Amino acid sequence: MCACPDSYNFTRSMKVKYLVTYPLILGDDPDKLSEKFGISTEEFYAVNSLNPFSTVYPDTVVFVPIKDGPIRIHDIPDSPSPPPGFLSTNPVVTTEESTQSSNLYIAGSVIGFFLFITLLASGLYMKRIRKSDDVHSISQTNSLTLWSPTRSSHISTQTGKNSTTWCLSPDLLVGIKYYLLNYSMEELQKATNNFSEENKIGHNRGREGDFVYKGSVNDHEVMIKRMRLEDTQQVIDLHSKINHINIVNLLGVCYVGKSNKDPWSYLVFELPKNGCLRDCLSDPCNPINWYKRTQIAFDIATCLYYLHCCSFPSYAHMNISSRNIFITANWRGKLADVGRALAAKYLLHGLVSEKVDIFAFGVVLLELISGRDNFDGKPIKDSLGFLLGEASEGGCFEGLRSFMDPNLKDYSLPEALCLSFLAKDCVADDPLHRPSMDDIMKVLAKMV
Repeated sequence: MCACPDSYNFTRSMKVKYLVTYPLILGDDPDKLSEKFGISTEEFYAVNSLNPFSTVYPDTVVFVPIKDGPIRIHDIPDSPSPPPGFLSTNPVVTTEESTQSSNLYIAGSVIGFFLFITLLASGLYMKRIRKSDDVHSISQTNSLTLWSPTRSSHISTQTGKNSTTWCLSPDLLVGIKYYLLNYSMEELQKATNNFSEENKIGHNRGREGDFVYKGSVNDHEVMIKRMRLEDTQQVIDLHSKINHINIVNLLGVCYVGKSNKDPWSYLVFELPKNGCLRDCLSDPCNPINWYKRTQIAFDIATCLYYLHCCSFPSYAHMNISSRNIFITANWRGKLADVGRALAAKYLLHGLVSEKVDIFAFGVVLLELISGRDNFDGKPIKDSLGFLLGEASEGGCFEGLRSFMDPNLKDYSLPEALCLSFLAKDCVADDPLHRPSMDDIMKVLAKMV
């Protein structure tokens, strides 16, 4: 991924053309990076706001100032040779007829293999042509960066110019998986009406100065988050490692800052058409029907299951809410603010727990059922009294009907009761009594 050198005052004096991100590997130090990229250690320290006494860990993404253009790295270690196969210890007697049959089989296999390789190469070539056309049609002014987190290789394409620079690693077919657009500050100001209050849709809780705006870039609705540089690098790194249809996509980045000590940056995300779930539930003129609500619950459960059980390392989101869930045009749920998720190393040390996500998901289920977010000022547990055996006129079903969203006219009462019991288990006081995402998926899968 490449940043915008023009946004850093000190890069102009060094005539830096590109700022290339590079994930440090074990054994890297400023002297090795200086030799590998042809830069001075002083330039490396200046670009990354470091000093000779700074502590930097492996896998940290740093900036490398490039003056002449992208370079090719040749010191990628070769893969070890495969071990020799076993040899037959018994002599095999072959006849002329079996030898001819074997030769025919071998010739047929070789011809079939080369045909397969030819078709595969043709398909990949045509796919790459289409992808290149799609990428160049996104924007005539934005520079495009394709970045593989598995290597330090990248592809940088500057649209709107006559020349295109490619820098590929040898593992082309497996390395490329992630790209970001580099937006200019002028584009974001135009998209958000100069970051007006009317375009502000929220702020990141616990992060002073972090704001979220909505806007339109090239006729596409986007969500723009302002945050500090160190947080931006964390979000980009995490989004490069995960890939799920129910996670809000990160589209691009813009680096700005008045000084090296106080850098700001903006991340540009997709903004699903129907906005956040909380706003949808609060709209009595366009209520979400029961089927769509169960589908949204299943979508978010699928996403959390992916983060908890399928990603490596596993992650806990730690900020699940109806305001961080966005609804697409076809009423499918997408989870936002995933870039602040915490990795498994924190889970193992007991600093956070996946059960925090389970509790928050239970609260979202209750909002989907009732349409409310404050439960009349009562604790969540008290609002579920009809499920706890408390006496009420008409019994459990009548209590459930009074708890349901009044905007819902057609719903399955048994499914609503099942979802209510699932939500009750999710918000249990003892985290050990809360279900896992695997248990939740099994329940919701029967409803959608």
